[in-house]
Amino acid sequence: MPYSMTAAQAAGRLGVKQATLYAYVSRGVLGRSKAADGRGSLFDPDEVEQLARRGRPRRPAGAVDLTVESAITELTADALRFRGLDATRLAVTRPFEEVAELLWTGDLPPTQPVPPTQPVPPTQPVPPTQPVPALSTPAAPFARAAARAPWQATPAALAAGRAAQAALPADTLPLERLQVIVPAMAATDSLRLQLDPSAVLAAARSLIAGMVDCLPAPPTSGSAPPRAALTDQTPATSFAPSRPGAPIAERLWSRLCGRRPAPELLRALSAALVLLADHELAASTLAARVAASVRADPYAVVGTGLGAMSGALHGGASLGAETLIAAARGPQDVSRVVGELLRRGEKIPGFGHFVYRGGDPRAVVLLGLVRRAAPKSGQLAVAEAVLAEVRRKSLPAPNIDFAVATLARVAGMVTGAGEAVFAVARTAGWIAHALEAYAGGGPLRPRAVYTGPSAIIDR
Repeated sequence: MPYSMTAAQAAGRLGVKQATLYAYVSRGVLGRSKAADGRGSLFDPDEVEQLARRGRPRRPAGAVDLTVESAITELTADALRFRGLDATRLAVTRPFEEVAELLWTGDLPPTQPVPPTQPVPPTQPVPPTQPVPALSTPAAPFARAAARAPWQATPAALAAGRAAQAALPADTLPLERLQVIVPAMAATDSLRLQLDPSAVLAAARSLIAGMVDCLPAPPTSGSAPPRAALTDQTPATSFAPSRPGAPIAERLWSRLCGRRPAPELLRALSAALVLLADHELAASTLAARVAASVRADPYAVVGTGLGAMSGALHGGASLGAETLIAAARGPQDVSRVVGELLRRGEKIPGFGHFVYRGGDPRAVVLLGLVRRAAPKSGQLAVAEAVLAEVRRKSLPAPNIDFAVATLARVAGMVTGAGEAVFAVARTAGWIAHALEAYAGGGPLRPRAVYTGPSAIIDR
């Protein structure tokens, strides 16, 4: 009978550990199917027997597989799902707080009936057992989020985080401030090593809220993009920091942009937070999960993730895309900027993805929201010119980093805003993976393939 052999049976027949068995799956050597309970895995006995007779598959020298079973995020060549639900649909129908709770607990709160005048934007279907209707208004998800469990840091944590980042130079980027804020907040939480789920969830809500609320309010002039970057709906007056307890998207906006947002741009920021909330075992998530596997506290887990995501090949890619858009004096100048980049032998930041070969679905959704929110934006025109130039050169499609950078430039956010959006959003995913790691299993301890000299005997 196909797919009737359990993981333990398959590993026993092959004489390998279950981690190695799943590495075979990730490399396409073995197929697998989910068990009826949705948790375990089943294997084809005939396929396992054939592999056992052939012997262990060879792999290139120096290659090391690390496979972790997780029920949080499913990543395919053209889709991203959180707990089985299409993330691109969640992004346009649910606020960040609800999606974070989904990642952490597997539960999604019910929604209001769908008004007939507000159709859901076309995205991939959501399983019928978990309907996710459209928002009644752009502000509806924010009101729902604010009405539930408090997302608020303690006064002591806010005081410590704000004081720590205030000591940094004025031109410090938001991500660099967050890397200081998190350990400062941790020092005020004497119960941070309490790792039962309820304690971790409370710490997570407090931590994400504190990360946002400890960032300084942006200047109201001198750091924003030119007037052409603003939408017709964006008044020139400054935007006072949001009230305590407001939804995370609104609070984050007030820390990244000194101007009041158009409702649709605020909705785009909320969607960006959802789309970036998790992405399976990306480099920062793997680092965070390794820390959690040895029972590091949630603050340390997030600090580990922040360090990894700051790399130019990970969350830091959005800063490169922001710089690219800002370098062009207008749409007509994009060809020069892109050409100079390529002549220096550099890649165009924000394009291509090793998983999404046909294009990043997250970028498609977010760019669509920005286009609808600010169709006459000068910075959007520059971004569109970059996209056209890249297509003309038959280069890869844009990814989420370019989309977030476009949102940041169109909204007139501070430099490095895209990295901050990524960091705040992905903290939800790091906590979700930490909860899985805390729940069972030992330390994640990959082995190295030694390539140095053979044993040297002292003479």
